[in-house]
Amino acid sequence: MKNQTTVVEFIILGLSNSRCLNTFLFVVLLIIFLLTITGNIIVVSLSLVDHRLQSPMYFFLRNFSFLEICFTSVVMPRFLYSLLTESKSISLLGCFLQLLLFFFLGTCVFFHVAMMSFDRYVAICHPLHYGTIMNGRVCFQLVLGCWVMSFLLCFPPTFMVVLLPFCGPNVINHFYCDTAALLQLSCRDTGHIEVMILVAAVVVLPGTLTVTIVSNGCIISTIMRIPSTTGRKKAFSTCSAHLLVVVILYSSSIFRYIRPGQRGARDFDKVVSFLYSVVAQLFNPYIYALRNEQLKQALKGVCGRAFSKCVRLS
Repeated sequence: MKNQTTVVEFIILGLSNSRCLNTFLFVVLLIIFLLTITGNIIVVSLSLVDHRLQSPMYFFLRNFSFLEICFTSVVMPRFLYSLLTESKSISLLGCFLQLLLFFFLGTCVFFHVAMMSFDRYVAICHPLHYGTIMNGRVCFQLVLGCWVMSFLLCFPPTFMVVLLPFCGPNVINHFYCDTAALLQLSCRDTGHIEVMILVAAVVVLPGTLTVTIVSNGCIISTIMRIPSTTGRKKAFSTCSAHLLVVVILYSSSIFRYIRPGQRGARDFDKVVSFLYSVVAQLFNPYIYALRNEQLKQALKGVCGRAFSKCVRLS
């Protein structure tokens, strides 16, 4: 077999072949996409314009929301277009670009979740030293470290997938360009790439999950010592909401990527991928940010000023 690519485009099957179901999926996913983008844009905008939201926590939330906008935009617009037009083809360049961005930004999401859990641990368990520990320089270094580590871990295996020759079938049994499906379509042995993907997944998922679990465990332990029952209930409400997102995000991702065989695409993989690439991204801005009292007050203030201005102009 010659070491050259003879496939010029891929066919992405999507979630269903039914026109009626695809129309329903288009409406639902369009609403989810708009809610996700809107929620994250609100968080970024409020944290920039309101002087009360300049603490490290909101700095991390702003970066996380920007990351969520980028990550959601990698898959959803192309998928919505295919549902609307029934065009399932994607060029090699478009597929490879989607693959690289999806795994780079997706990995960065896990590092950000762990980083924000650590930030909340310092704020709740060491409030007197919070300003000293989480100063501006440390916050910038943490965010930069998330992006750099994500790139270093994800770029080598995904770039090696891009360099593979594709000489035969070009049908991807997924709703985006996924590594497992692409490995199945390659006409070369991909065992070494499967090992690299598995190693990267083991480093990222259990590693960041450990930081998240330990941080939340310390937070829960501190909450239990709060004398006020109302205070404990409020704190547990916020913590449980965060843990719900963590469970959905990590359980689906670990099931999908931490397994010996990375080659091949199963129908159930599409359902699992839908959980961490669509459902979890919808929950994130509303659970991590817009349930926050200071953000809600800032949003009410902005809406109130905008309404007053409209009344005066009319």
